[in-house]
Parts: sequence; C-alpha cells; structure tokens
Amino acid sequence: MKMTFYGQFVAGEDQEAIKPLIRRNRAFGVGAVLDYSVEEDLSAEEAERQELESCTSAAEKEIGGAEQREKQYRAHPGFGDRRGGVISARTYFYADEAKCDQHMETFLRCIDASSGSSEDGFSAIKLTALGRPQFLLQFSEVLVKWRRFFHQMAAEQGQAGRAALEMRLEAEKLREALANLGIATKAETQRWFTGENLGISGTVDLLDWNSLIDSRTKLSKLLLVPNMQTGQLEPLLSRFTEEEDLQMKRMLQRMDVLAKEAYDNVTVDVELSHREGWHFGTKLVRGAYMDQERERAAQIGYEDPINPTYEKTNEMYHRCLDYILEEIKHSRKANVMVASHNEDTVKFTLRRMMELGIHPSEKKVYFGQLLGMCDQITFPLGQAGFPVYKYVPYGPVQEVLPYLSRRAQENRGFMERANRERDLLWREVKRRLLAGTFFSSSH
Repeated sequence: MKMTFYGQFVAGEDQEAIKPLIRRNRAFGVGAVLDYSVEEDLSAEEAERQELESCTSAAEKEIGGAEQREKQYRAHPGFGDRRGGVISARTYFYADEAKCDQHMETFLRCIDASSGSSEDGFSAIKLTALGRPQFLLQFSEVLVKWRRFFHQMAAEQGQAGRAALEMRLEAEKLREALANLGIATKAETQRWFTGENLGISGTVDLLDWNSLIDSRTKLSKLLLVPNMQTGQLEPLLSRFTEEEDLQMKRMLQRMDVLAKEAYDNVTVDVELSHREGWHFGTKLVRGAYMDQERERAAQIGYEDPINPTYEKTNEMYHRCLDYILEEIKHSRKANVMVASHNEDTVKFTLRRMMELGIHPSEKKVYFGQLLGMCDQITFPLGQAGFPVYKYVPYGPVQEVLPYLSRRAQENRGFMERANRERDLLWREVKRRLLAGTFFSSSH
C-alpha cells in the first residue's frame, strides 16, 4: 500500500515520516498544508445516527421545535452520512465534547508538526471537528434569516437588487417599519440606531445591522422577525437552554464570517476588516460538497444554493478572486490562497497579478493543490518563486483508509487530469532523450 495508492496521496504515517517529502518539495519551492487525515471508519447507519442526534438541541429534544427550522437547516435521514459523494474532504461526526477535545489535541500536534517540518507551513483545521453540528446549522440559519430580513427592509425602501454593501436603510424609516411590524417600539429602537450602530448620514448598512446582535441583548427578544408569508412574528432561533443561549451570543458576534457565500459575502467580510482593523485572509475553493448539496436541495425541497453550471461557478470564482486581488493592490492588508487544480484559474491569477503589480515575493497570493495531483501546476509555480503549497495528508495506513477509499472513487475529471499529466511526463522524457540529457546529473 505504501508503494502504491497510499504513497501517491499520503506523505507518511507521522510527523517524522513526512519530513523527507516536505524537504524534497521545499527544494523546489513548494510548501505544505499538513492534514492529519485519520477518520473513524463508521458505517453509514452509525454516521447517520450520530449526525441526526447531534443536530438537535437539548431544548428541542425536551419540548420539540426542530420542525420550526427551515428545511435547509434541519438534519434529514438519508443525508446524515455527509461522506456520500465527497472525495477529498475529511468528515467528522460528533460523539461528545471529550471527542472534540481529542480532535483539538490532534490539531495542536498537527500545528507542531507543521512548524517542525517547514518554516512557513500551514495546518488544516476543520471547525466541524470541534463542536456540535447543531450550532453550525443554527448559525447559518440565523445569518440567512437576519440578512433576508435586512434585504426585505431594503426592498421596502426601494433598494431591491442592489449589491449587499450598497444597501443603506434610512434609520428613521427602519425604526418606523419595525414598530409597524410589532417587533419593537420606536422608543425601544432609539438606542439601537445611535453611535456605533449607526452608519453614515443616518443610514444603516448590512454590517451596522449585524452589529445589533451582541451580548447585551437577549436573543429570544431581539431575534424575532416577521414571516413574510404568514405575517406572524417568529424566532430566528429554535429554543435553547441557558448555556446554549450563552454560547450562541458569543459566536454571533462573528456570525458573518462563518458562512462565505460568494461575492456579496466576500465584499462584506473585506469591508468588516476595514472597519475593525484586522487583516483579511481567505482560501478560495470551488467546493467539495457541491453535488451533495444540490441533491439535498432537490430531494428536501429548498432553493438550490449552488451556481447552476460549472461555467457560472468559474465566473463566480474569478469574480471573487479579482475583487480580493484589487483589495491587495489598494491596501496590501489582504491575502488569498487560490486552491485550484484549474489551469485557466491559475493563468487568470498570474495575469491579474502582473496587471496589478503584485509581485510573488510579497507573498500576498498563494496557490495550493492536493498531494499527488497536478504537479505540472505546482512545481513550475514553486520554481518561478510563487508561494505554492501541497495539501499534505498524513497518518497511519489503516487509519487513513476511509480517506483513501474516497480518493479511489475520484470522478472522471481526475482521470482526465491524470491522463494530461501522463502525456506531459512522456513529452518531457522524449525531450530529454532527444537532447541527450536524460541521464545528466543536473536532472
């Protein structure tokens, strides 16, 4: 196994075993994003049971209420095993808090391994391994409902169709609308739209709107919004225990960075970094769960959140990337990793970097590909001086088998790329033979 499939896609069993590969890649200018790729080999039935159990709050189990959530944010039988159709992504299932603590220790060891094997490496950490999926589902539901309500208020002020950051609600009209909907009186909302919660010229934008949620406000009181179909006030959140309520309030202060949804969310997060004075950084991916999410939407009955075609996905990727590259040009307080096997995307990035005057030595734009794939992209970039990384899984053979079994199911697109790599290698072998340099020590 180590000489074949494991050796192609996994660097080694532990942090010592991976060092030769890390050093060899580093000699060609290629860094590492380390990922300890051990997974529990759960049956589909056990994975579904754990997922359904962990996606319902304690209060919902006691008195009900999970059915009040929108379909998209409930756990559904048939989609409990999130590994289905997902090739490259590691998948965790919640057992208990002790298991989350074990995952945390694993991540800390991975960080130590990263620092010990290279000077500028990264470690891959998945938030889904560190807490209850219930919270992540409900964070997403809160974000979507809260923003949907904002967009509804914007539409009533004649701003429908504008980009997220271009919508600015007149505070006085907003207070009046909230009073008419029965959410709060004008006296109660007076303090909401003053000082730090009020934008320019007496207006409220999306970030001002998000800042209304903080630890001084009882969630169950504030997060009541009208159902636009029934006209009834409904809670944004299902019922919580006191401890769950406290955890939610802590997390909601950064809820807008928990769900990146294409262009509007990228622009909102960049603007938030300006206002709060922190450095923006992101990794852009096309997504491992796209097919699964589309099938889930079709079967359960909610709007498909995925771009309709591969071409539209590419268009959105390049639009988001171009916005961040422009941000780098103007502020130099942003970084992006272009995590892509798409040669056109890499070429697009290189062209835009040249046009915008972003030099690879500034280390503002990074590139990333999976270990064992697309070496014809990775290594030329590294030798040309661009910051480029391999996503490097490691772990004992038996314990990474679940990961490897999904790699074995890679789709036809991978086989097409593999054929291209084979053709490129064969062309290089013939070139060296004809040039008489095949056995040269310089090679």
